[in-house]
Amino acid sequence: MAGLARLLEGSEGPTVIVVGDVILDRYLRGEVKRISPEAPIPVLRLDESEPEDRLGGMANVAHNLLRLGARVECVGVVGDDEDGRAVLRLLTDAGAGVDGIVIDRGRPTTRKTRMVAMGQQILRIDREADRPLDAAIRDQLSARISSLSSRGALWAVSDYAKGVIAEPVMQTVVAAARKDGGRIVVDPKAPSYGIYRGATLLTPNRKEAETATRRQIGPALEGIEDVARDLMLQADLDAVLITLGEKGMFLARKTGEHLRVTQQARSVYDVTGAGDTVLALLSWALGSGASLEQAVRLANLGAGIVVGRLGASAVSREDLLGAILDSPDAPSAKIVTLADLEVRVRERRGRGERIVFTNGCFDILHPGHVAYLRFARSRGDTLIVAINSDRSVKALKGEERPIQSERERASVVASLEYVDHVVIFDDLTPLDVLGRLRPDVLVKGEDWKEKGVVGRELVESYGGEVSLAPLVPGVSSTEILRRVTRKAGLEEKADTPS
Repeated sequence: MAGLARLLEGSEGPTVIVVGDVILDRYLRGEVKRISPEAPIPVLRLDESEPEDRLGGMANVAHNLLRLGARVECVGVVGDDEDGRAVLRLLTDAGAGVDGIVIDRGRPTTRKTRMVAMGQQILRIDREADRPLDAAIRDQLSARISSLSSRGALWAVSDYAKGVIAEPVMQTVVAAARKDGGRIVVDPKAPSYGIYRGATLLTPNRKEAETATRRQIGPALEGIEDVARDLMLQADLDAVLITLGEKGMFLARKTGEHLRVTQQARSVYDVTGAGDTVLALLSWALGSGASLEQAVRLANLGAGIVVGRLGASAVSREDLLGAILDSPDAPSAKIVTLADLEVRVRERRGRGERIVFTNGCFDILHPGHVAYLRFARSRGDTLIVAINSDRSVKALKGEERPIQSERERASVVASLEYVDHVVIFDDLTPLDVLGRLRPDVLVKGEDWKEKGVVGRELVESYGGEVSLAPLVPGVSSTEILRRVTRKAGLEEKADTPS
């Protein structure tokens, strides 16, 4: 989470071109005190306030990006009507570029009107035309897309199945992005994902992923890897992100690596616009230089914020930074006792997560450690790192070690985003910890192949597996200390008068 905080505090914000279905969200508020005598329905008595208009669909993605400080160009279609003019006014006032929006006199602007009482939606009325665009409008839209191709390196495609994102338009986006060496993130709705071929990342929800692949994902997410693999084959993708509501998100790569991030427990108030926020945050983070894993964690955090609000809502950097500080994934919150860890492991295993375990001294964190821990995290959904206490390090490596205290070492390891939990153990081996946690995977470095991995027999006895991580050659804490000592000796010799 520390990396995400630095990203939010330091990024100036990328340029993102948002393409898709424009929607005007309208809210009418009032109170319900009785049921109609004409039918078993509530009677909503509207209050005296004016209807509240908000940006929805592609326009809500743009609004989220603008709140994060991105420069945004919008591409879409509105009708020649008051709703269309309202959307253009709201986008312009928020700071978005609207030169890419085409006015279609043959169709209305999509509008969703929500009736709200006591803070809850009681009815939604949709006014829309979801037929494909006329050829002339589609050609205008494609021309606008091509004209914007030199303005940004990241494209966000918001498909609400209202007729804008057809294969010819999508392929124009792909051609424009490739011309700039850009990337494309898509929130899909098409029944077959072949039309998105050429995109970088797709973000279907669970139901959409099941429909597109004609496969089912089990209650404990059984079969989700097969679903993700099918989606990547359909659209020739390097990665796919399946959003799972209260169960978080599942990221799969064509290389076989995957990442499961769980949603922080919170009350779900309204899921309106959560997909828009995910698309916006992924696009903003990737455009700001974040890794895909960082972008997914940020999107998961933002989705958890917006479901606690009524209606389509945009999150700010301040919202996200506040959530990071409160997050159980903050570095200090990751360092736990073994008793607490046993409870957390049971909870995660109950959600169908694959538990990965590794251990070590981690006295001076170096690139070899970072690559090793990243490898370990790729072997499952939750990574637990057990760190030797100061007493056990001294017993293993001598009185001059450790260089850093156990708390300092735990804190540094916990700051890595792909580490989920850190526990400090006092024994010379992690056998007791392994016996109590029973991880699905035990990871050690390849250098343990000949020495024999401590705990292998235990883990394999209950059906777990041992995975050996490749080593970064020429890098170790001992070698780093040797170099520091050698350099200090040379400098001392040079400073001594002859």
